[in-house]
Amino acid sequence: MALKSTKEDSQWEKVTNARNVEKFTGELTERAAARKKPLRKKRKSNLSLLNHAFFNRNTLTVARDLLGKRLVRCIRGQRLSGMVLETEAYLGADDSASHAFRGQTPRNAVMFGPAGMAYVYLVYGMHHMLNVTTEAHRTPGAVLLRAVEPLEGIDRMTELRGGSGRGLADGPGKLCQALAVDLSLRGMDLTLGERLWFETLRDMPANDIVRGPRVGIAYASEKDRQAPWRFRLSTAAMEQPIR
Repeated sequence: MALKSTKEDSQWEKVTNARNVEKFTGELTERAAARKKPLRKKRKSNLSLLNHAFFNRNTLTVARDLLGKRLVRCIRGQRLSGMVLETEAYLGADDSASHAFRGQTPRNAVMFGPAGMAYVYLVYGMHHMLNVTTEAHRTPGAVLLRAVEPLEGIDRMTELRGGSGRGLADGPGKLCQALAVDLSLRGMDLTLGERLWFETLRDMPANDIVRGPRVGIAYASEKDRQAPWRFRLSTAAMEQPIR
């Protein structure tokens, strides 16, 4: 959402017509229905896992409340994680910066599904962007994860970033590289605690949060370019020790 691309998501363009869009949306609907059934693989002991109700809310509220939460990636049993420092909210038909602005397509179908799903896409054919869907089913909305502070598995994250520890995950593309997030995770339910999920960590008071315009959306209308839908922790909040 932050950047445009002419040849992005080549791995995902398996759906080419309206019938297949409906089929994919149907699969998302089945996933939503499956939430009501017992999940054999769901982590029973992880009481800090953010659930579907957390994401099934107003997109701006979710974008703000994700600050201070822990984003976790599990790779071959190893936890990589970071505290969310910065997010951006993208609404639906009323937001010209959103992928959902012109309606449902094969690329953005995940945004029209249940809340709490991973919406991953490519920009410039090389940088992955991680979003989590919000709002009620069939109401498009998503929050872009722009930066995290590494907490666990930092050595592994450094390897994934090519050996550079500087600015390890302080941008959306860097974040995805450091956590090995790619198109294979697109459409994954982030409320199950499998491979990629969110946990509670810190609840941030309003005075620790800074709001401002989103970046990289020159294609959007002036009103949407100026909308204060980018959220980040203040410098003082980021300097507080994490417990």
